[in-house]
Amino acid sequence: MTIATKKTVWMAIPVALAVGVSGCASNGSQQASSPQQGNGNSNTWGGAGIGAIAGAVAGALTGDGGSSTRDRALIGAAAGAAIGGGVGAYMDKQEDELRNRLDGTGIGVERQGNDLILNMPSSVTFDTDASDLKTPARQALNDVNAVLRAYPETRITVAGYTDSTGAESYNQTLSERRAQSVATYLEQGSVQASRIDTVGYGERNPVASNDTDAGRAQNRRVEITLTPTGQS
Repeated sequence: MTIATKKTVWMAIPVALAVGVSGCASNGSQQASSPQQGNGNSNTWGGAGIGAIAGAVAGALTGDGGSSTRDRALIGAAAGAAIGGGVGAYMDKQEDELRNRLDGTGIGVERQGNDLILNMPSSVTFDTDASDLKTPARQALNDVNAVLRAYPETRITVAGYTDSTGAESYNQTLSERRAQSVATYLEQGSVQASRIDTVGYGERNPVASNDTDAGRAQNRRVEITLTPTGQS
């Protein structure tokens, strides 16, 4: 990238971000009235900024450093800002819906960038050494299903985990069965199977110490990660 092109990119980004201000500000004003909102507005802004930079670079690289390059960078940055902000807003709304529906169920909702992670602890999901969903898990997953059907432009990864009690190979198989059990229930709730991936991590990636009952209970869990697709 030439010096002229670099200057063009950085000149285009502030203007392009301004294009997305009205949409982000409107989204933020609607969210301000909701106490459940979390950090949605900042995620929308972050997505717009990243999109603007990526779009400006892509646009600039198609030119020769002249006025046509400036035009392409501006157009690319504006489009990138709209797309990036749109993905953030899409996930913001989905996050709000999940937090409202899952409040009081024992299932946690965590935001990492534009990904949403639902943490389903063993107290909600499975009995010890079992992969059949308990009634509270089924009830909560009914609400999750409703949201997933309303927001179809996300990929779903269901990951199963165990504590370190027992043989590692057995724990690996048990974690896979638990992940598949959750995935099957989502599919039965009319979520497309093509959206869902399953993985078992066995006793890997503990979130607490396996030296205590409380810690082992936290490690026996299923996590559902929702990732926006290119169509979001």
